[in-house]
Amino acid sequence: MSPHPATAPTQRADGPRRAVSQKTAVCVVYVAGLFLSTLDMTIVNVALPTIGRAFDVPSTAVDTVSISYLVALAVSVPASGWLGDRFGGKRTLLTAIAVFTLGSALCGTAQSLGELVLFRVLQGVGGGMLASVGMAMLLRAFRPEERVRASAVLSVANGLAPTMGPVLGGILVTQVSWRAIFYVNVPVGAFAVAFGALCLRNEPARPSERFDLPGFLLAASGFGLVMYGVSVGPEQGWSTAPVLAALVCGTLLLTALTATELRSRAPMIDVRLLRDRLFASGTTVMTIESVTFLGALFTLTLYLQDAREMSPLTAGLTTFPEALGVVTGSQLASRVLYRRLRPRRHLMLGAGATSAVIAAMGLLLRPSTPLWVVVALLFCMGLAIGQVFVGTQSASFATISDASSGRASTLFNVGRRIGGAAGVAVATTVLVTVAGASRATGSGDPAGYRAAFLTLAAVNLLGLYAATRVSDSDAASTVPPPRKGRRGKAPTGTPPSDPTSTSTTSHKELRT
Repeated sequence: MSPHPATAPTQRADGPRRAVSQKTAVCVVYVAGLFLSTLDMTIVNVALPTIGRAFDVPSTAVDTVSISYLVALAVSVPASGWLGDRFGGKRTLLTAIAVFTLGSALCGTAQSLGELVLFRVLQGVGGGMLASVGMAMLLRAFRPEERVRASAVLSVANGLAPTMGPVLGGILVTQVSWRAIFYVNVPVGAFAVAFGALCLRNEPARPSERFDLPGFLLAASGFGLVMYGVSVGPEQGWSTAPVLAALVCGTLLLTALTATELRSRAPMIDVRLLRDRLFASGTTVMTIESVTFLGALFTLTLYLQDAREMSPLTAGLTTFPEALGVVTGSQLASRVLYRRLRPRRHLMLGAGATSAVIAAMGLLLRPSTPLWVVVALLFCMGLAIGQVFVGTQSASFATISDASSGRASTLFNVGRRIGGAAGVAVATTVLVTVAGASRATGSGDPAGYRAAFLTLAAVNLLGLYAATRVSDSDAASTVPPPRKGRRGKAPTGTPPSDPTSTSTTSHKELRT
């Protein structure tokens, strides 16, 4: 039996890779890429007014800078799993990060809005590819019982990047230039590519799998149209012809995609994986949590700027305790709660607490609410969301084979990406409807924020229900064994490790 990919000995010819384990290498490269692609979903928003003035275009036109990135993400994600399997994870992941980094550098040199939108599409293509491929590599590098610790590392990127975006964007736009928000990605991306080229091991490619062209065309067009409709719906109105056409056509294409992929031998989007109750439940929880997380973060930013008259930079700094809560909650989850509560109760705790905190925001936040209350609620929201991030990423793939991990990661990331865009759309729609204004950002009506928070809290109850469908027995392999008692004594009752992998224990230790 061959060693597990994460623990196999590295050959002498590997050079610098000998000093870095594959677990560390995958985490460093994937987290760096994921952090950049997630950061770019929020960092650009602060710079949009400045970009509009620089190119002398109206605000309605400059929104395409953000929308083009989101649509490109949705279009490129479906092919990412196949590309990783076909050409190997290392090649695909490093190519994706290189494409994203190149797109970032070109965005900084753009001389017109059209050029900037084109380069943002290039960024989105790279960002969409790296998310699924990197997650599949992570699943193969870590045994099931080790994934909870890896998920805690990923949660730093998922939780910290969206909150850091407005802060970093505000500093760079005011102190340097709007172009700097793109240039800042270049050194990090270059480091990730160089480090990965030296330290990542090549994964075997699967050239026998044929490209599912009908599935790709249906998925790319369907997800792209849905993402476009969800992104522009709050601004243009849900009943306008372009939005309705995008949503209806996108839905019809995704319906056709489902029927086509169920008949395909090698589907691009393997919807049959959703028959796995554990994977389907975990993916649903993550999708709903993405809706509420980014929707609540968006609403909070507007509340701080409109109701409390803070500058964008000050508002971004005020929301930062939420990121600290995610980091703290992720560590608490990976070290204590996931093991003690088991996956089902752990996810129920995280989803239920998230709804409770967001509902409390709707009931307590007013223009006169003490700032320490806002900060405390933000931190608590991060604590709760950290549990869901770690729990879903650890448990969802327990019953998914290594061969299917690429396609499963694709489905998981499609839900997360579209969920985030839908969260902003839901919040904006409620704010506009309740405030009775044409733009939510010009309102400042406390009733609008209250309704948005309470709506998001109610939507998140769907995630709580999905968490009740998680089976502890199905996810048992992902629960870490009890910690060692006395030094040198192995814990009793430790679950057996993955039978497809070998232990990292040396031959000398085995003889002892």
